[in-house]
Amino acid sequence: MRKIIHVDMDCYYAAVEMRDNPEYRNVPLAIGGSKDRRGVISTCNYQARQYGVRSAMATGHALKLCPNLVLAPGRMQIYSDISKQIRSIFNRYTDKIEPLSLDEAYLDVSNCTLFSGSATLIAEDIRRAIFEETQLTASAGVAPCKFVAKIASDENKPNGLCVITPEKLDGFVHHLSLGKLPGVGKVTLAKLNNIGLYTCADVRKFPFEDLVKRFGKFGKVIWDRSHGRDERGLTVERKRKSVGVERTLAEDIHSEFDCIKMIDALFPLLEKRLEKANKQIQSQGIKLKFSDFQQTTVEHKSNTLDKGYFLELLTEGLSRQDNRGIRLVGLNVGLAEPKETNQLTLPFVD
Repeated sequence: MRKIIHVDMDCYYAAVEMRDNPEYRNVPLAIGGSKDRRGVISTCNYQARQYGVRSAMATGHALKLCPNLVLAPGRMQIYSDISKQIRSIFNRYTDKIEPLSLDEAYLDVSNCTLFSGSATLIAEDIRRAIFEETQLTASAGVAPCKFVAKIASDENKPNGLCVITPEKLDGFVHHLSLGKLPGVGKVTLAKLNNIGLYTCADVRKFPFEDLVKRFGKFGKVIWDRSHGRDERGLTVERKRKSVGVERTLAEDIHSEFDCIKMIDALFPLLEKRLEKANKQIQSQGIKLKFSDFQQTTVEHKSNTLDKGYFLELLTEGLSRQDNRGIRLVGLNVGLAEPKETNQLTLPFVD
């Protein structure tokens, strides 16, 4: 029987700032964004969430919801260093670790003999160690499969633990809202709701063939998850598939000339990141976000990094502008899979 733990730090960036800066501890706090209301929020503490502020929200909208919101710029190197410290704690229990980001990871503890193999006690001890060594809290979900462990880790946040044993698995999944299933976003959820599907119980009554016809391969995923099935193992090695740079602008730009100046500024940064990745590229792409927050991406195959090619992609992107201002410009390259060799490769850590 598999024993999967999903560990998720509580409002990680904000929690680090509150730990290190006492003046942040009792105020609504957000990391990222800017005082000129440009950009987006990376994360926020629970006081800010009470006002409706959420991750990936535009700063201007967040400040409308919470006028007294405190904005902190963030310290990525500090967050990365603490993440490595937390990762070292995970390694005491298992070497089967799948990091999803700096602040969350899956752990397969099926073969861990600590605490007589109790995944519940292992999860409790991991959370204890994290708090004692970092003064930060983490929530955890324990389950026989990945997607249930991830959902469970959110059940008793913050600083909580939720255990779904094999005996409880079917009952837990049966009444789940489909919006809680990983991969079911707003658009897919709306489509599911439009055909009368709101919970996993609804999906179980729906014809499997119709689900696959409407949603393709993801229809089978929805079907399997609704029945509590998830046979995926942990992806211990993570390979970088793309490299990109982008910038949110202090003021909207409108002309091709201004966009070209942004490409000139971003291109050297992209070159440096690509040099660190040390991989062959297979595509180039450009992203534009417009003043109404809609965005478009243009991407085509390319085996060499060519700034001139970005200018061609820009022309295609600007054809979709429709007189809107541009608030973000981004450049990215897709990376080719390395050819098989007999040499060992180091895993990429996000």
